[in-house]
Amino acid sequence: MSSQQVSSNGGRKLEVVVAGDEGSARLDRVLAQRSPELSRSRLKALILAGSVTVKDAVVRDPAYHVAKGDTIIIDVPEAAPAEPQGEDIALDIVFEDDDIIVIDKPRGLVVHPAAGHASGTLVNALIAHCGSSLSGIGGVKRPGIVHRLDKDTTGLMVVAKNDHAHQSLTAQFADHGRTGPMERGYMAFVWGVPNRPHGTIDAPIDRHPHAREKMAVRQGGREAITHFEVLSSFAGRDGKPVASLLACRLETGRTHQIRVHLAHLGHPLLGDSVYGAHFKTKAGQLGAEGKDTLTALGRQALHAYLLALEHPRTGELLHWEAPLPEDLLLLQRALEAAV
Repeated sequence: MSSQQVSSNGGRKLEVVVAGDEGSARLDRVLAQRSPELSRSRLKALILAGSVTVKDAVVRDPAYHVAKGDTIIIDVPEAAPAEPQGEDIALDIVFEDDDIIVIDKPRGLVVHPAAGHASGTLVNALIAHCGSSLSGIGGVKRPGIVHRLDKDTTGLMVVAKNDHAHQSLTAQFADHGRTGPMERGYMAFVWGVPNRPHGTIDAPIDRHPHAREKMAVRQGGREAITHFEVLSSFAGRDGKPVASLLACRLETGRTHQIRVHLAHLGHPLLGDSVYGAHFKTKAGQLGAEGKDTLTALGRQALHAYLLALEHPRTGELLHWEAPLPEDLLLLQRALEAAV
């Protein structure tokens, strides 16, 4: 008989107990009979790689003789991801030279291949655009990627085109402008208006304790700091402020940082179905045009409008700004129309 459990390497562990009636005492043949989901060549490779133990001892000999009652553990690692292929996907290129490429990412574009998004990603587009120059930089699944934006967050991203640029950008993003010129700015449309014109959210972020696809402010989490400034506010149907536009600057770069921090502040992003779902009823406070535009938006109202960094080769300070995309411009106009 056999059983299965999750392995520490992200794969799975198969447990096989030798029944003694397998017809052969050879390890590889017993496993082939008891683990039909694995091919004989795969089983042999796992044995030779030291991924098979018998009675808690690693066995690397496929011809090793097992005995009735022996417990065999097969540690099957997670399957290696297929190498992404280039795809003809249009890119809005803001800047490009031999070292880096800066793009204005549209909504709906996933940055790199992952479960459920094996193709159609920014990485697939970059491979087609840059050719073999990205090969090996930052790993097979994320060649050249040093930071990312959520699928439905728009705005500026920089990608490294060689190892030197990758190392430089990685260091700059790790520093996040604390000692260097790196700066990342976002425009965020949020529910309500913060009680001060500008401020800092300093709250650690970790995985949500129950919903593993979400992040949350948690004690013991990784340091996370977001600075914000209120740019404008928008009145609702009753003439009272119902939403505002913030400029946010990151001092750290945690997953979903701005979305989590603003929700923690009590001002989640408009359209954020993950961190602002409990604010859906507030849509009724918007004017008719604002409500319809928000419904049509269908995503979190967040845009990476500012990116500044030091060129990895020349040391020149580079600065880019990307205007709000059309869907957020429509939202802004609709919110202003209710004032």
